[in-house]
Amino acid sequence: MQVFKTDIEAADALKVKTAELRKAIAKVIVGQDDVVNKLLIAILCNGHSLLVGVPGLAKTLLVKTIADVLELSFKRIQFTPDLMPSDITGAEILNEQRHFQFVKGPIFANIILADEINRTPPKTQAALLEAMQERNITAGGTLYKLPAPFFVLATQNPIEQEGTYPLPEAQLDRFMFQVTLDYPSFAEEVMIVRNTTGASVSELSKVMTGADILYFQDLVRRVPVPDNVLEYAVGLVQKTRPGSSNAAPVASQYIAYGAGPRASQYLILGAKCNALLNGKYSPDIEDVRAMAMPVLRHRVLRNYKAEAEGISQESLIKQLL
Repeated sequence: MQVFKTDIEAADALKVKTAELRKAIAKVIVGQDDVVNKLLIAILCNGHSLLVGVPGLAKTLLVKTIADVLELSFKRIQFTPDLMPSDITGAEILNEQRHFQFVKGPIFANIILADEINRTPPKTQAALLEAMQERNITAGGTLYKLPAPFFVLATQNPIEQEGTYPLPEAQLDRFMFQVTLDYPSFAEEVMIVRNTTGASVSELSKVMTGADILYFQDLVRRVPVPDNVLEYAVGLVQKTRPGSSNAAPVASQYIAYGAGPRASQYLILGAKCNALLNGKYSPDIEDVRAMAMPVLRHRVLRNYKAEAEGISQESLIKQLL
């Protein structure tokens, strides 16, 4: 872990490191630059992300590639209807000495890929709640700390909703971002097919260690925020709450429930990190606006009128902005 004399020196180093990360990831993942950027911001803000996209858009490959370029342990959990909480957290077994011994589950890794998280029942989904929020789990009355850094990157398929269990709002709120993956452009898809149907395999080098990530997470927290930027972020979140004095007209008309204070926190954290990655030492209102869509998308609950008229969360957020 390199030692920096000043925070400005560290901020400059972070910009260089993230540029190296993007370059390394681009060897495997074609396009999806905005998605990669949002995931890196979430990691540097110590937040979890939910990736939503149709099958075949390389959601799983993207998370695996990020784990490969970071010097972190990685575990993939395939969520299925028969998955039990103990399959995630671990369980106590009777060993050869006739003593109970706790065998750690796949949750004990730095990066957890929760693949198709909405395919498992709420009881198993809830097993992630304590881990995501508290960074520890409880088994047999004993508290076990999870390794640091710790991130849950979950994927979800927006189609084939039959036989799925939609994530409850309490768990959705644990995710800093909901990132939507779209289809690649024609040129990008040509490149994807060329790269994936040949014999060559890209070699990925480690760019950042766990100690680096913990240091830069602390650096993001130390970034100063002007009062007007802080007030803009809180005001934007309050606009989403129907019935409140600060509610926007569109919220009163189309939103059933707005975003909570955690959205304000994540807007500011994300804006701080976005500023650093763009060579600024303090965020401005544009940085907050850049974070609005992934932070608010899963926290704004539409009412029946919005659903009947086919108005999406994205269009509501654009109107709020």
